[in-house]
Amino acid sequence: MGLFGRNHKKIIIELHKKSEDHCKEISKEIDEMLDDLKTEYDENREVVQEFSTFVDEIKTKLSPEDAKKLLAFSSKLNKVKRCAKKGVEAMRELARDQRKLTSETRMEYEEYLYTK
Repeated sequence: MGLFGRNHKKIIIELHKKSEDHCKEISKEIDEMLDDLKTEYDENREVVQEFSTFVDEIKTKLSPEDAKKLLAFSSKLNKVKRCAKKGVEAMRELARDQRKLTSETRMEYEEYLYTK
């Protein structure tokens, strides 16, 4: 193959290294974001239940219109909780997919390098 073959392999090795570094960096950032998101979610997930309990306690003391508004707000808060939970799950899936993609890319580079 001569010089072209060696140069080609050197370029592939450099691309492999850069790609792996980028993938590791992105994976680290995703993992950090996931940890932060999970921590925030865990710290606040009981708020909706506490609010629902509070609503049940005071709704009989309110006018029917105010009780209806409070129940509607409680329902909206439950939707926010579901959205937050879906966000944590989506971030977890993104982290898993990124790790899988990094591993597959690494194997493809190594397969190419060792078969040439």
